[in-house]
Amino acid sequence: MSALLEIAGLEVAYGPSQALFGIDLAMAEGEAATLLGRNGMGKTTTLRAICGLQPVRAGRIHFAGAEIAGWRPDRIGRAGIALVPEGRQCFPNLTVDEHLVAFFANRRKLAGPWTPARVYELFPRLAERRRNLGNQLSGGEQQMLAIGRALVTNPRLLILDEATEGLAPLIRDEIWSCLARLRAEGQSVLVVDKYVERLIALADRHTIIERGRVVWAGRSAELDADHGIWHRYLGI
Repeated sequence: MSALLEIAGLEVAYGPSQALFGIDLAMAEGEAATLLGRNGMGKTTTLRAICGLQPVRAGRIHFAGAEIAGWRPDRIGRAGIALVPEGRQCFPNLTVDEHLVAFFANRRKLAGPWTPARVYELFPRLAERRRNLGNQLSGGEQQMLAIGRALVTNPRLLILDEATEGLAPLIRDEIWSCLARLRAEGQSVLVVDKYVERLIALADRHTIIERGRVVWAGRSAELDADHGIWHRYLGI
């Protein structure tokens, strides 16, 4: 199966300080993959580079048959990559409805696209808050909105940075259930999160980063079988 996303030799720097040193990562259409590592090891920088939010110093980012390194973020978004950013970043002065309507697009002419109505079915809590402004939502509701806002762009690849960070346990469970449903429906997903057990159950393959370098990559069964990797690189 050909890769939907393939990163090879990715290097990124912030001024004179290099953050990524030759990152490699690949995932196929319909797969779920994770990017793991302790805080500050380069996970978010990698995601930002994929989405065009951070310039690439070297290497390539190949997505859906195109080399996208150097593209503007809006062009990457139209190509089919949607990011649920760390911190949610909902617009405080837009209602839930306005968020979803403003971001809706079906560029691939899908027969059953994600629409605001489908998002409300996925997250009934948002339907109850549809007239609320972004800054009137709880953290969990904002995360649901951030996921829904990404889904209505009908992406080929959905990227989530710290998908359940800071959420109450019940809300976390709801988000994990949402991701499992998306996975079962064939949505390609790349996730950064710290709950390794949940990620092993969700994803096909995993890549661990330590100080801007890939130190381990493999399938869920391999990661589940070697808890030494968890302790060595994830602090668990």
